[in-house]
Amino acid sequence: MQNQIRRTALKRTAFLAISLLILQVTTASDRIYAPYSEYEMSQQKEISLARSAAPSPVSSHATIEVLTPKGYQAATKGDNGFICMVLRSWSAAPDPNDSRYAGTRAPICFDPIAARTVVPAEELKAKLGLADKSPEEIDREVARQYGMGKLPKMEGAAFAYMWSASQNLGPKAGPWHPHMMIYVPYYKNQWLGNNPVGNHGAPFAVGDDTPYTIVMIPVDDKLAIKAM
Repeated sequence: MQNQIRRTALKRTAFLAISLLILQVTTASDRIYAPYSEYEMSQQKEISLARSAAPSPVSSHATIEVLTPKGYQAATKGDNGFICMVLRSWSAAPDPNDSRYAGTRAPICFDPIAARTVVPAEELKAKLGLADKSPEEIDREVARQYGMGKLPKMEGAAFAYMWSASQNLGPKAGPWHPHMMIYVPYYKNQWLGNNPVGNHGAPFAVGDDTPYTIVMIPVDDKLAIKAM
């Protein structure tokens, strides 16, 4: 009797172990994004990288947000209304390729208007990405919450610095150029002359005809700032 009980227990243990192994393999293969560890940075390095997005008179007085397993959280409190952070690949949603590139590190400093209106959308994208939502799901949820008034309405033009020499904007763009980001709701690239996206000189717009349309204006590469 005891031997039969032992054999039954061993069978159950083996079955449970195999089931867990299958679950782990399935879960890993079904993941949309890399595990959090590939997005993680030490807080000190992330703060330094975030500050490199803008000139010191701006970034030294800005609030710095860092990524945690629960999303972005303030690591230091500033006094000028700016928020600096290091965006990850989820910010590229709904793009299916760039949004899956775990190596993206995009230091950015949002001016006070963008801090009120754009940062909440970026925080939401990060939370959805950490929850392994697809690029399409992230895009839809941001649009849904904006339409329902759960995200702040854009107030008009807002600005952000992206001057870091250490930025990695994706597998194709890489470090690209230091540049200004101008958030102009519902703007269209055609109004700038349809300059090619990723152009190395003339400004261009991305996210055409949406609340978060961005006009990107490259600045002199000499202005690039190295993270301390």
